[in-house]
Amino acid sequence: MRYLLDTNIIAEPTKLQPNINVINALTHYAEDIAISAISWHGLWYGTDRLPASRKRTTLEIYLTNLASTGMPILPYTQEGGKWFATERSRLTTMGRTPAYADGQIAAIAYTNNLVLVTRNTSDFIHFDGLILENWFE
Repeated sequence: MRYLLDTNIIAEPTKLQPNINVINALTHYAEDIAISAISWHGLWYGTDRLPASRKRTTLEIYLTNLASTGMPILPYTQEGGKWFATERSRLTTMGRTPAYADGQIAAIAYTNNLVLVTRNTSDFIHFDGLILENWFE
């Protein structure tokens, strides 16, 4: 594994007009990607909140197929919890309190030595030692 995908990256193929750069990178790096259990939760939570519809069915099929590919879904571990606690304390002292889910995703990327791929780099830029890429660019 080389990359941890944020929710906005793994959801991109479900868009009516997905970003071609993201689609190309997903294809090119298919063997090198993982997602966090935090993003997995977010994807299913968003899907489960939709009313019964073609869109919901399409998303359920996408997520079920995604799970069947064997793409790793990485957990939030004790090591990640410690790293995030330290970073959250540091950032809060600086007046930059991170969103909790973002901190968990960052911790999973950091503790697994993965590049975090996200469109929302500003949500993660202040975490020490975290490497970011934006495949939308």
